[in-house]
Amino acid sequence: MVDMILFDVDGVILSEERYFDASALTVWELIHSPNYLGLNTGEFTPAPKEPTIRRVRREVFDNDHVLHMIKNRGINANWDMVYLTFSCQLIGFLETLAETDPQSVRSFLSQNIDRQTLQQIGRKAAVLESKPDYTAFVPSFEQTHVQKQEMLTYLNTIAEEKTGIPTSIFSRNSTLWDVCQQAFQEWYLGNDKLDEPAIQTGKKGFLTDEIPIVKPERMKHLFQSLKDRGLTLGLGTGRPEIETVEPLAALGILDFFERNRIATAKDVLVAERQYPEKAPLSKPQPFTFVYGRLGKEHSAQEVIETRLPFDDGDKLLVVGDSPADFYAARSIGARFAAVLTGLSGQKARSQFEELGADYILNDVTEVPSVL
Repeated sequence: MVDMILFDVDGVILSEERYFDASALTVWELIHSPNYLGLNTGEFTPAPKEPTIRRVRREVFDNDHVLHMIKNRGINANWDMVYLTFSCQLIGFLETLAETDPQSVRSFLSQNIDRQTLQQIGRKAAVLESKPDYTAFVPSFEQTHVQKQEMLTYLNTIAEEKTGIPTSIFSRNSTLWDVCQQAFQEWYLGNDKLDEPAIQTGKKGFLTDEIPIVKPERMKHLFQSLKDRGLTLGLGTGRPEIETVEPLAALGILDFFERNRIATAKDVLVAERQYPEKAPLSKPQPFTFVYGRLGKEHSAQEVIETRLPFDDGDKLLVVGDSPADFYAARSIGARFAAVLTGLSGQKARSQFEELGADYILNDVTEVPSVL
């Protein structure tokens, strides 16, 4: 009998749309802002109007073909999405540069790429009048079946194929990943919510513009009914802590979840910095769900070293909207309920049937029907 339910947040409780918008704007900024590559700088503004946001989203994610590939391959974290999408464009610029200046490209691909290095690359790419080609992402990965975080390191293969220069700089632990992560946080949180000074001022953020999947009153009724059954409720999400706690508190549903069962991307980052050899720990790795199951009174080391699958895994139900959630749940032996409110909507049903999800639900309010 199930005694605990761990929910993903994006695509389950809150819409992912603003996260995808912020991800696209981050890639757009990394290419066009003078703080980074600085190509065609007149294209960039830190305060775009909604029509610009819609255009950028369509272009950067190639009418969402890029998003669908990334999600279907098991990547769930928006930071990883930004890193993959931007790195693919960066490799394209280096490919063009390698035709005339292979020595510089060799130098760039032999070191960690930070913000200053991006500016150096951008100056050279600008002379060649390089332009982004967002349609190149899907073909670059179609020739391989790599899944999950292997997509990040496969960027090294793409870079060598396109430039002829071997490299190993692309990974979850790279400086460039950190650059992408910081730029994304500025877009999503806005300048006023950051823990450190922003690289780019003028961003108001999307944190106060969240869209719930179902009406808050329906969610309150759902979570209260689950609590009345004696179930422990928690969260295992790729969102950072502030981006989890504040929106759920604003909707009046945060208190239904036990605070020591709320595992977020902040917990993942702390663990990865303590144990870099274990990275990546974001989904589809099971770290957040293991943390939620054990409780945050346990150390990151205890979570990492927990023997999996759990002996009583069938007492835990994971509710998610993506293959990454499914893979993480399966690795710990938990039951998995797929909700069809993520990026692919009802089209995801056949994929979850093929994966073997225990339950497939139209939305999160149907969870009681499987208990």
